[in-house]
Amino acid sequence: MSNLKFTQKVGIFWKDLLSYFNVKEDLEPQADTEESIRSGISFKGSQLLTLIFAIFIASLGLNTNSVPVIIGAMLISPLMGPIIGMGLGVGIQDIALVRRSLKNISAAVIGSLLASAIYFTISPLYDGASQLLARTSPSIYDVFVALFGGAAGILSIASKNKGQVLPGVAIATSLMPPLCTAGYGLATMQMHFFLGALYLFFTNMIFIFFATWIGVKLMGFHKVVYQNEKRARRIHAIAYSIVAATVGVSIYLTVVMVGHNIFIEKAAAFVEKEVVFPNTQVLSHKEFIQKGKRYIDVTLIGEALPKDSLQLALMNKLDSIGLGGTILQIKQGFSLTKADMDADRNSEEFYRMMQTEISRRQTTIDSLRGVIASQGRFANEAARIAPEIKVLFPNIRDIACASILASSTDSLWSDTLNIVLVNAKASLNATEMKKLRDYLEVRLGKKPIEISVNPAGIPWRGR
Repeated sequence: MSNLKFTQKVGIFWKDLLSYFNVKEDLEPQADTEESIRSGISFKGSQLLTLIFAIFIASLGLNTNSVPVIIGAMLISPLMGPIIGMGLGVGIQDIALVRRSLKNISAAVIGSLLASAIYFTISPLYDGASQLLARTSPSIYDVFVALFGGAAGILSIASKNKGQVLPGVAIATSLMPPLCTAGYGLATMQMHFFLGALYLFFTNMIFIFFATWIGVKLMGFHKVVYQNEKRARRIHAIAYSIVAATVGVSIYLTVVMVGHNIFIEKAAAFVEKEVVFPNTQVLSHKEFIQKGKRYIDVTLIGEALPKDSLQLALMNKLDSIGLGGTILQIKQGFSLTKADMDADRNSEEFYRMMQTEISRRQTTIDSLRGVIASQGRFANEAARIAPEIKVLFPNIRDIACASILASSTDSLWSDTLNIVLVNAKASLNATEMKKLRDYLEVRLGKKPIEISVNPAGIPWRGR
C-alpha cells in the first residue's frame, strides 16, 4: 500500500511539473495565427518602405560602428515575416505559401544587398569596423541562436499573450546587419566579407525557418488539403538536407575557430612565460594563422641576444607544449630593418616608446642644466657684488659665495645651504652681521644665507 501511495505522489508531481510547460491553453486558434503570419509576408506599401529604411539605418550603424544604431535597424527590419511564413508553409504543407514566402524573401535579400552596396559605394567612410568584422565569422553558436530565436518567435506569434518577444528575437537573430555587411563586401569587392556575411544571414534564416516548421508540427497545426503527397515529401527532404548541410558547415567553422583561439591563447602564454631575459624585454608579440600556417612574431628590445641559438631553444620549447610547426619570427631592437618595421603593425608602438624615452631623458638633461646654471650664477655673484661690499662694508676685504649640499650622518636629513665666506680686517659685531645678512639675502635672492667670517684654512689670494 505504501508503494502505491508513493507511486501516486510521484505521478501527481510529474503531472504538476509538466503542466507548467503545457502551452495548448495559451495558443490562439490556428486560423488567427496563420492570418497574422500571412499578413507579414508581403513587402508592399509600408512594409517595403520600412525595409528600405532599415537597410540604410543598418548601413549607417555599420559605417559608424554604432551599436545602438545597429540594434535599431534590427528592431525595424521586417525580414522575419517571410521566413516564418516559409516555416509555416512547410509545416502545414501549403506549397503556395512556401512559394510566396520564398519569392518575398528573395526580393528582400536582393534589394537589401543592392541598397547597402550603393550606400557603401558612395559613402566616404568605410574601414571594416569591428561591428562589421564580427558579422563575417559564422559558427555553430549562430545556429543555436537562430534556432532558439525562431522557436521563441513562432511561440510568441501563436500564443495569446504575445508580450515583447519578437523585438528580442529580431535583435538576437540579427538578420539585417549581415545583409548590409555583404553589401559592403560587394561594394568594396572583398569576397571574404560578402561570402561570410551572406552565409551568416542564410544560417540565421534557415534555422528560424526550421524552428518555425518544427514548432508548427509540435503545436499540432492542421495541414491544408493537398493531394500531391510526393511533392510535399520532396520539399521536406530538401529542407532537411539544407538544414543538415548548414549544421555541418557551421560545425566545421566552429572547430576551426576554436582551434584558432586555442592556438592564440597557448602561443601568448608561451611568449609571456618563456621569452623572459634579464636585460631584454618583449616590446610586442603577435600570434596569428595565415593560409593554414601558424605564426608567432616577437619583437625584443634591450641587450641583443644570439638569434640562432635563441631561435633553436625557443623552437624546442614550442615542440614540448604542442605548438610544433609554428613559425617563430624574432626581431631585436634597433637591428630591425626598414622592411621589418614596415611589416610590423606594432612599429608605431616601438616609435612611441622610443620617443617617450628620448623626451624623458631630455627633460632630465634640461633639469640638470638648470641646476648647474643656478649653482654657477650664485657662485659668480661674489665677483659682481664685490665693489658694492667694499663701499658698504669697508672692513671686508674678500667675499666668496657657494651652494653646498649638507647631509646628516645620523638621519636622512639633507638640504642645500647657501654659504658666504667673508675675509674681514676684524670680526663683525652683531649689528654688522645682521646688516650684511639682510643685504646679501636681498641682493642675491637667496634665503637663508649662512655667513662665515674669517674661516680658518681659506687660501685668500694675497693674504
